[in-house]
Amino acid sequence: MAREVVRVEYTKYDGGAHRGYEALRLGEDEHGVWLGVPEPRYAHNEGYKYDDPYVLLVPRDAWWTALFNAPPRRTEIYCDIATPATWVDRYLVRFVDLDLDVRRRRVESVVELVDEDEFEVNRVRFGYPEDVVNNAWAAAHWLVKALSDDTEPFAGGYRAWLDQVL
Repeated sequence: MAREVVRVEYTKYDGGAHRGYEALRLGEDEHGVWLGVPEPRYAHNEGYKYDDPYVLLVPRDAWWTALFNAPPRRTEIYCDIATPATWVDRYLVRFVDLDLDVRRRRVESVVELVDEDEFEVNRVRFGYPEDVVNNAWAAAHWLVKALSDDTEPFAGGYRAWLDQVL
């Protein structure tokens, strides 16, 4: 049975394109919808090529997405702080990227909050409303804790999904 192709699109807060790519719908569980990218894809306005397979978790009503990478990639998990998913239809999901990111490195499971400077610049530039700022920071802090203490789906539950694209 052929898997459905889903278009994933991230914009910046002003509506400008950030990145987009095609992914395969792998399934759904209590954490959200899992999308897989089994082969190299172009992203970031179709100009950046991501060479390794990965899976993307689109959680329900959350201010983040999570990208799970296989070894030997140095970053095991990379979370974008973004507005909750907008499913335009079954084949198109959109987010507004809010600049903050949380990642867990594979070696020593180091968890890092990154791009705080970019968030601050764009918060002023695009005039992020207070509720967007508060939700972005709340999501970032929750993710730092969740990736540090192995809250699922970050403890390893994602591996079964990742195996489907390797």
